[in-house]
Amino acid sequence: MKILLLSGYDADSHRYWWKGLLRHLTEHHWTVLTLPPRYFSWRIRGNSLSWAFGERERLEADYDLVIATSMVDLSSLRGFVPSLGNIPTLVYFHENQFEFPASAQQQDSLSPQIVNLYSALCADQLCFNSEFNRSSFFKGAAALLKKLPDAVPTGLIERLQRRSKVLPVPLFEPDLAAEEAARRPENEPGDIWPDNVALADRPLRVLWAARWEYDKGPELLNRILAALEKQGVNYQLCLLGQRFRNSPEVFDLIQDTYSHRLVQSGFVPSKETYLDWLAAADVVLSTAIHEFQGLAVLEAIDAGCIPVLPNRLVYPEWVPESYLYANLPTEPALEAEAAAALLCDVAEGGWVAPDISGVKWSALEAPWRACLRESAGKNEEH
Repeated sequence: MKILLLSGYDADSHRYWWKGLLRHLTEHHWTVLTLPPRYFSWRIRGNSLSWAFGERERLEADYDLVIATSMVDLSSLRGFVPSLGNIPTLVYFHENQFEFPASAQQQDSLSPQIVNLYSALCADQLCFNSEFNRSSFFKGAAALLKKLPDAVPTGLIERLQRRSKVLPVPLFEPDLAAEEAARRPENEPGDIWPDNVALADRPLRVLWAARWEYDKGPELLNRILAALEKQGVNYQLCLLGQRFRNSPEVFDLIQDTYSHRLVQSGFVPSKETYLDWLAAADVVLSTAIHEFQGLAVLEAIDAGCIPVLPNRLVYPEWVPESYLYANLPTEPALEAEAAAALLCDVAEGGWVAPDISGVKWSALEAPWRACLRESAGKNEEH
């Protein structure tokens, strides 16, 4: 098949997804159009304009299937380029704009929600990376439709539900080069503890890997670290992730207060070194208040980390309840204590990482192949 793939806000996780498709589904001929992940408000409303009058020739080529991320203003793009309206279309939801936590920077949440909803309505097939993503989209869309004053057609949510399925972004199987890099003793994070050193006889290495933004819960992270200090836990802290100009100031506080615990702080540009840090950690800790799949957490679990995750968002889909701490959003001090207690329990030893082989490419290649074939065969009237 000839497939046009559109990534309207090409963040790291989106790029990870489409590169996996190109790498594993090589029987298809792929054309990929992307736009940088910046200027969010403009990008989500302007991607159709940018492409329709900047990539016209490629958009009007002959395709068997269009795959667009939910950030693409697909209804406008099909209006600007009418030939796209005749091609079966799959919209992939890495996230949905109904479930994003509010922030001071988020001035207008309605426009992104409308883009999500309209793009879904003009697609033949919808795919979500988790059931949490799927269910929260439909819940949010239904709530929005109820608020509209009049002339709202009935049955829209049911129509979309019939076209939807859950298909996660598959984890890459480790490259041989990356596996070898993780074993190199000269690598920066190379002090991976020998197997004969018991966890009780060394610091617990805690990994936190996320964007340095408010929706990843830095305030909760700070509270958990304070609880560990109060309990006298022997631990090291590895902070990974990209920092932005408007990152919350609490990250500076964490770096200053817990400098004696830090073995790494900030973005690691090399994938091999990043994998080394995962392999060197004992625990992957999440404090997120927004997570639709959690690729960084899944990669860390795949590297052998014990997950310590909040009992919310997508996490109950991936790991048993024993790896989850209490979700207490209105009582952050108690939530931090619950997370610290679980970390202390893990530090006692005897824990093993749960099996997440079901989200690897080896398990998901066939379902993804079948999904594309099925989507290309759909062209329902709207």
